[in-house]
Amino acid sequence: MTLKYIAAGLLMLTSFDSSKDLAFEAYTQNIPGTAVSFGMVPIPAGSFRMGSDLEEDTKPKHEVKIDAFWMGTHEVTWDSFEMFLDKNYELAISEGPLGEVVDGLSRPSIPYLDMTFGMGKENKPAIGMTQYGAIQYCHWLYLKTGVFYRLPTEAEWEYAARAGTDTEYFFGDSPEQLTEYAWIKENSGESTQPIGKKKPNPWGLYDIYGNVLEWTSDLYDPGFYASSPKENPVNPASKLYPRVVRGGSYDTPGVEISSAKRFVSSADWKRIDPQIPKSQWWFPEAPFLGMRLVRPLNPPSKEEILAYYQTKPITDY
Repeated sequence: MTLKYIAAGLLMLTSFDSSKDLAFEAYTQNIPGTAVSFGMVPIPAGSFRMGSDLEEDTKPKHEVKIDAFWMGTHEVTWDSFEMFLDKNYELAISEGPLGEVVDGLSRPSIPYLDMTFGMGKENKPAIGMTQYGAIQYCHWLYLKTGVFYRLPTEAEWEYAARAGTDTEYFFGDSPEQLTEYAWIKENSGESTQPIGKKKPNPWGLYDIYGNVLEWTSDLYDPGFYASSPKENPVNPASKLYPRVVRGGSYDTPGVEISSAKRFVSSADWKRIDPQIPKSQWWFPEAPFLGMRLVRPLNPPSKEEILAYYQTKPITDY
């Protein structure tokens, strides 16, 4: 496959990636040249009350309007993330050559330890990547498919998790039912679990609570809700720590999880990294951290897409 062929394919797919040409419904995204695919479900535009009165950093509850987007039915798994991580693995399972555009992508450094932490890979969420690594995975997907995928904002994540509800969980205010929907400390066996084994939320999202924490694009500011914009709020990540992750993990007690709960990234997750500067790709002490994809119904311009993917990582000394 030549560069010219890939470029033509990207132009075709970018044209297809518009609200005029694509019905706003659930779909399956195949990764071209492979048998790997993942599901996306539509999250309708609307308003919701973001936040909670239970913790200081989730106050005040405030009305937020969100544009429509698709979200991954499941967390990103090793099935696709390993193709991005390891060029030789991608070549091994692809039907043909990668092409110059994808082949020239900057890929993560191969981890110096087992990033599955002994928990296995088959149908399990990919874990331990930095936010920069998560965004670069989205970049790889864009080069493969021509479709703009990115991380959710904190507001988008909460809106999708709530699925039209105003309770602490999408199923009510008590955590008693949580094990029906989530792998948490009480039922996980201290390990990640295969995706999609629990009940989804009303909008078709599996494991939105538990299994692994999920990256958002936002910087964590405990006071942000007091000044948050009312439409599609985002708090750009202008410094390395702390950034917002959501949903809880297999290692999180059920009482510490809710639709509104805010978790934060920490430099401690790289404590055992011997490199100077520390890796821009991996958190060697974060087996509980993963990602879920978002695709806006109305994608930004090509220039804005490239700016998102080409943002330089902040050096982590």
